[in-house]
Amino acid sequence: MGKSKRNKGGRGGGGGADDQLDGGSDADSVASMSTALSELQLAQATEHVSSQEFVLDKYIDDLYEKRGSTREKALGALVDAFESFVLLGLVENKYVTLLSQFTNSIKKGSTKEVCLACRAIGLLAVTLGAGSSSHEIMDESHPQLLRILQTWPDAPKMISALDCLAIITFVGATDLAETQLSMKAIWDVIHPKSGSNVGIVRKPKPPLLAAAVSAWAFLLTTVGSSRRNNDTWKEPITFLSSLLEAEDRAVRIAAGEALALCFELKLLDVSSNEEPVVDSDTRDTSGSKNQLFLNMQALKAKISGLVYNLSMEAGGRGADKKNLNDQRDLFQRISDFIKSGECPEESIRISGKNGILRVTSWRESIQLNYLRRFLGRGFLKHAQDNDLLHDIFDIKIDRVENMSTTEKKIFRSEEEKGRALKLNKERRLAQERKQNILDEQYG
Repeated sequence: MGKSKRNKGGRGGGGGADDQLDGGSDADSVASMSTALSELQLAQATEHVSSQEFVLDKYIDDLYEKRGSTREKALGALVDAFESFVLLGLVENKYVTLLSQFTNSIKKGSTKEVCLACRAIGLLAVTLGAGSSSHEIMDESHPQLLRILQTWPDAPKMISALDCLAIITFVGATDLAETQLSMKAIWDVIHPKSGSNVGIVRKPKPPLLAAAVSAWAFLLTTVGSSRRNNDTWKEPITFLSSLLEAEDRAVRIAAGEALALCFELKLLDVSSNEEPVVDSDTRDTSGSKNQLFLNMQALKAKISGLVYNLSMEAGGRGADKKNLNDQRDLFQRISDFIKSGECPEESIRISGKNGILRVTSWRESIQLNYLRRFLGRGFLKHAQDNDLLHDIFDIKIDRVENMSTTEKKIFRSEEEKGRALKLNKERRLAQERKQNILDEQYG
């Protein structure tokens, strides 16, 4: 995935898979995750890669067990490890095995197992980064995720599948057609009447709808303004504008961020070859180009009005003041952007003096929010050590400055070994050249 593909996920995206698991407080699962984390920390602290690999292999082996609870514990432990560490060196030669077992869990597991497996697949793609491995993950996982989205099981499965599909497409897709395929599947959840389930009209509940809108907007950040056809975007933008009047605040926030991105990508603007042609005698504006222009102007005016109203919404009795203030703040920023083009800015210190993550557009803001929510407590670790996030947000990290004292000693020791090996090689080559000259002279 190119850098243009990354930019952020909406704040209204609903809870991640881990937030949806009704078994999240299960003592055995928590103990298993804690054990996995402590074992990997111990292995990493002592720099025994073989020990880390042994710990990882234990949980991979448990994924083959027939007992569902055993597989759930193993998945929970692996998810915890993926969040806590960037395990690229350990999984780049095991990802095929891991992916096979994760997809098996999606096929036959309980709701909790399916949610954990979806999360594990997404984290595996983030760990591996853009490239052929993540593209393979996308190809292999896509059919299973689409099956979930098309059969409409319980909400936790749906939300987990949406998150996973958005992440693996964002990381693994190599062309626009692949991204559009995933966006279409997500849109069929947002607006089922436009989907392929003829005769079956489903209406997503607010948490699912908010998650789907955020996932769709996250992938829209990768499309770019050059890939626009105003007539194509009219229907989705019109429907998103209707969600600004939804009762659920999370849905309104997700729709607002998606629409801000549409404005930024100029999806509501009419290009120069679509300017209205008005007959000077009849003032006739009935042509299709004229109608498109008028429709888009009316739609922009409607959205601007709704956005302004949401930025000024008064809180009634019993209103959640924090969420209300979040809504006001977001829609005030969207209103300012529509009026003046002023983009949101945010800076996060990742490490040291120069390790700063900065976002200066809605596209980047949506990508940041989505990845931050998906990675959860693992976001900072991945922002520090994962080259994928460095590429997306152009983060410059001083790896030595970010190391612990022990890690610095090991790093410097390895540097010294490397320099010594290089010098020895240069001396040997110099001696060989000298010997060759002598052989030629006296041979």
